[in-house]
Amino acid sequence: MNIRSLTRGDGVVIGAAVLLFIASFLATFDGDGDEIPNAWDNLGLVMSMYIAGIAGAALIVLARALPQPPKVAGLDLGQFGVALTIFSAWTAFWTIIDPMGAFDDVFSVLGGNEADTGAGLILGLIAALVLAAAAVATPLVPALKGPLVPAARPAAPQPYGAQPPGGYGYPGAQQASFGGQPQQGQPGQPFPGQPQQGQPAAAPAGDFSPFWFAVPVPRPLFPEDGSPTPIAELAPGTWYLAVEQRGQALVAQTQDGRRGVLQDTSGIQRG
Repeated sequence: MNIRSLTRGDGVVIGAAVLLFIASFLATFDGDGDEIPNAWDNLGLVMSMYIAGIAGAALIVLARALPQPPKVAGLDLGQFGVALTIFSAWTAFWTIIDPMGAFDDVFSVLGGNEADTGAGLILGLIAALVLAAAAVATPLVPALKGPLVPAARPAAPQPYGAQPPGGYGYPGAQQASFGGQPQQGQPGQPFPGQPQQGQPAAAPAGDFSPFWFAVPVPRPLFPEDGSPTPIAELAPGTWYLAVEQRGQALVAQTQDGRRGVLQDTSGIQRG
């Protein structure tokens, strides 16, 4: 699970879900006394409006963070989550129009007097509408598609054949080679097949110089033979090496040594 894959829109979804959870404990109607009900006093209301919205938000975030999210009834996990948030907003809208219909015993609780809509329903409606709007708009609005946690920049640009400080991607006790086997090493350790430091490296074709880069959002990496099936997905927060340029596309190399074509290079962050 990669939390750096989350976008600003996912942050709005998480915030709205927290607000919806808080609203479920607030009074559904205005009134005095300890017997004023909240959403948890009505199973149908709490499940269809509050829990449905919170569950939808959780599925959206989970789908974004997992490298290969599962499907539910033929739908992607994120799509199923968006549907739940829309259902939550739909329920909230009609419940606030006819709040008395949500509680059959509200008149007996309030002594037969008409009650005003309480903070629980008002705040719940606002949270549900924001949640559904963010879930639907995130894939469409560029401002919401940006990364929630920006990728960290390396200390300085590194030459081709050397790793960024601390190793390839994010540092750990060990560095991983392109073959996928972890090994102890120091910054500047060459990639497999590359000349050792101090030896001249072959000059790249044309004016292109290999460089490190990070993507702002998850993007597919396609085979070099032009096949439409991605071979990997580049995730925000990890540095990749661009080894060749083909028009507007880049040939990138992943941590496990796979090479592929990154067709969408807009907004990439160079190291």
